[in-house]
Amino acid sequence: MKITSIDVYKVKPRWIFIKVGTDEGIYGWGELISGTKTETVVAGVKEMGETIIGKNPMQIEDIWQTLYRSFFRGGPINMTILSGIEMALWDIKGKYFNIPVYEFLGGRSRDRIMVYSWIGGDRPGQTVADEALDRKNKGFKAIKMNATSEMHYVDSFKKVDEVLKRVDSIRSAVGYDLEIGIDFHGRVHKPMAKVLAKELEKYRPMFIEEPVLPENDDALIEIASHTSIPIATGERLYTRWGFKDVFRSGLVDIIQPDVAMTGGILETKKIAAMAEAFDIAVAPHAPYGPIALAATLQVDSCTPNVFIQEQSLGIHYNMGFDLLDFVKNKEIFSYKDGFVDIPQKPGLGIEIDEDLVKSVAEEGLHWTNPKWRNYDGTIAEW
Repeated sequence: MKITSIDVYKVKPRWIFIKVGTDEGIYGWGELISGTKTETVVAGVKEMGETIIGKNPMQIEDIWQTLYRSFFRGGPINMTILSGIEMALWDIKGKYFNIPVYEFLGGRSRDRIMVYSWIGGDRPGQTVADEALDRKNKGFKAIKMNATSEMHYVDSFKKVDEVLKRVDSIRSAVGYDLEIGIDFHGRVHKPMAKVLAKELEKYRPMFIEEPVLPENDDALIEIASHTSIPIATGERLYTRWGFKDVFRSGLVDIIQPDVAMTGGILETKKIAAMAEAFDIAVAPHAPYGPIALAATLQVDSCTPNVFIQEQSLGIHYNMGFDLLDFVKNKEIFSYKDGFVDIPQKPGLGIEIDEDLVKSVAEEGLHWTNPKWRNYDGTIAEW
């Protein structure tokens, strides 16, 4: 079998899909992260994709190494392209052998996958208590909220109190029937992260996520000394080498690799295996489209130290589209009592509505992340 084509689709609201074709008529789907560099990523797919035309799609590790080992390697652009291609190759391989991808990676290690739902929380006027109660009534066991809006290096305790009030409102509405993940989103700097981590402890969150930006991970030494709340990070890291120092530090309790960024399915599995050796849990990052989530569920199915999965159904950044709109077999993402079933169909287990993808792709994609500023006009992290 040989790879014969790679088609790229820019899909509203913020997704990039690729379809890898073969000379035997079997094709595979992958997904890439657009961020704010959509055209750069698309151009990179075409450039990197040319180098694998004619290759055997079954030789996933060899193709991965070939694409990864450029002189200037890594980086978010290269790695999301490589990730999307890699998951498409697994989709082909699974379809060829008529088995789900996780069967190649040791087979299932669980009966079902717990998922959490995102509820907002970072902008004024959002009623997170109502959202949390809604998720509880829908059977979820866990939610995640954004901790705060833009926050300066040293900011007011009024903002800290606003965060505490929102979390308190959730506890008042649902008690401890829901676990709460609190995402700092890297928008908090060390001085305020220490304060928030300590103040939030009384609400017993499931974890605090990205208390500081990854480039400031050395600050976790000090932050961890101020709280017993589990610390999670990793959505912006890629490859096992990117996670190596995180594991060595001993400061992180949960890693959140993103299959569409780390280098794909097998690389995420390798990262999770490394984490297991350091007694670290895994909660994969997956706030994007249906293909990335389907690929992530394959990893979840065969990875014992995954304890919960992010899912992006109804997430507000999807702006009028839901990932289910592009999926024919919608049951793959159906949840009951806060869990989704192990995928059963071959490959990634997903059937994409290609006609809809093509029609939406014709409209173009112009996604940009929000731009925030602090009270004094300085740039704030989103």
